[in-house]
Amino acid sequence: MKKIPVTVLTGFLGSGKTTLLNRILTENHGKRIAVIENEFGEIGIDQALVINADEEVFEMNNGCICCTVRGDLIRILGNLMKRRDKFDHILVETTGMADPGPVAQTFFVDDELRDLFSLDGIVTLVDAKHVHLHLEDSNECKEQIAFADVLVLNKTDLVSERELEQLERRVTSMNSMAKVLRARNADVPIPAVLDVGGFDLDRAVAAKPTFLEPEYPFEWAGTFEVEEGAYELVLEDGPDPSMDLVVTYLENGEPAGTRTEAERAVRVWSEPAVAAAPGGRIEVGAAAPARLKLDSAGAKRFELRAPRGGRVGLYTQHLPSEFGLAVRRGVGSIQPSSEHEFAAGHTHDDQVTSVGVHLDGEIDGERLNKWVSQLLRDKGADIFRMKGILNIKGSANRFVFQGVHMLFDGREDRPWGSSRRASDLVFIGRKLDREALTRGFERCLA
Repeated sequence: MKKIPVTVLTGFLGSGKTTLLNRILTENHGKRIAVIENEFGEIGIDQALVINADEEVFEMNNGCICCTVRGDLIRILGNLMKRRDKFDHILVETTGMADPGPVAQTFFVDDELRDLFSLDGIVTLVDAKHVHLHLEDSNECKEQIAFADVLVLNKTDLVSERELEQLERRVTSMNSMAKVLRARNADVPIPAVLDVGGFDLDRAVAAKPTFLEPEYPFEWAGTFEVEEGAYELVLEDGPDPSMDLVVTYLENGEPAGTRTEAERAVRVWSEPAVAAAPGGRIEVGAAAPARLKLDSAGAKRFELRAPRGGRVGLYTQHLPSEFGLAVRRGVGSIQPSSEHEFAAGHTHDDQVTSVGVHLDGEIDGERLNKWVSQLLRDKGADIFRMKGILNIKGSANRFVFQGVHMLFDGREDRPWGSSRRASDLVFIGRKLDREALTRGFERCLA
């Protein structure tokens, strides 16, 4: 069976990915495309910004296509294959805060996906006006450029020819093998981004020698021998108010933490976590991870129930030593017969967060303009991205609002029709004040 080509579309916040995506979804290029979106933010705005199209759009709002949601990507691709006759190309749009390496890695380290899909290329959009603000302090921005097969220097109308030439020399020094295109409003030939001809694996390994080593969403795995019945899982105070874990039966004779068993655990990890408060039950072999609530003081005890005896693998988001984790039955603790530690997964700059605000009611356009103008004068350097769908008083149409650093604009979009009228606005940036942003937006109500 012919492999399905996959294009990964990446680029830092505000580089124009959604604009290019809209062009790909609406231009007559003869391809049927399934789109997988991922947005760093609390409210899934991007799918609302994608204009009406016949292609199917799947959204992941986990914050990052990276090791922590690699299983989520695997699961969605698996679901897509049930509708194989409806598309002949897949486009994965990553969040602006994502290193594209782990999503590309998925198509090489997962045996099933490697047989079904081929990574056609990584296309990175570069905001010619603002990229210099991120190149020095953002590893994600650098890696997006380093992994690219095609670099689209976008918003060239906002910079001088000299600045553009300097930028082109800079990105070429970081990735001399990528094809470089210049664009305004992400206007590039569609074949140049959808028919790249194959991701350069050798270059990826050169840029990151550990590229083919899987990254996992857990830091520890332990193998335990259990009998049918109830055990006690005990955790002391630790650094986080919650922790995810997965408990699997080991059916292949291998201990927990081997490549085969870890990949099985990743697939379970991709399912929505089930909350468990102290005193709650965790089932061995459950189809979804448990999210332990750990925000109370002192020891937290959970029932760990094994429907049958056997060898089980316990996978924890953090190291057991951080929480004094113990598995007990009766008066004694049960020690694992083997343990495996994994490198800590992909992380973001802890100071970079997203704030989403949802408001019912109508927005006064003049108040909004004054507030945003003042906000950008005061905090523009720290606000990487703003985007939203707004319900403006006196208009029958949705209002699409977007901003990057000190620049912002908006336009009327399609009619609300029978859709519920409301306003959603997302800010992505450094050291954001949630309360101040919420109050400011609320003052824009008509």
